[in-house]
Amino acid sequence: MSNECMLTTNDNPYNPFDEFALWLLFDKQKGYNTCEYLARIVRLSDDLSEKEADDAIEQGMDEIIKYDPFGIYMKVTRESFKAAMKANSDTGTDNAQQD
Repeated sequence: MSNECMLTTNDNPYNPFDEFALWLLFDKQKGYNTCEYLARIVRLSDDLSEKEADDAIEQGMDEIIKYDPFGIYMKVTRESFKAAMKANSDTGTDNAQQD
């Protein structure tokens, strides 16, 4: 993938690129199990090239977002995550405190 992306939820304050362990702990504590959800959606095989596998994973992310009835999932890049966190801090929004 030319622009690496990750699937996250809009209330997870942790950077899935740089703070994956904390991100995953938050995700599991909330019961989202995003990694497992994505694994159920995406069909990978050893026959796929790395690019094909990356494309399939990104399509799976897009599908989860498209059919998300609660609007909690979002696809982020390193840059878009940082921008979103900066916007939240500028507006005083602290997603980490929402339960």
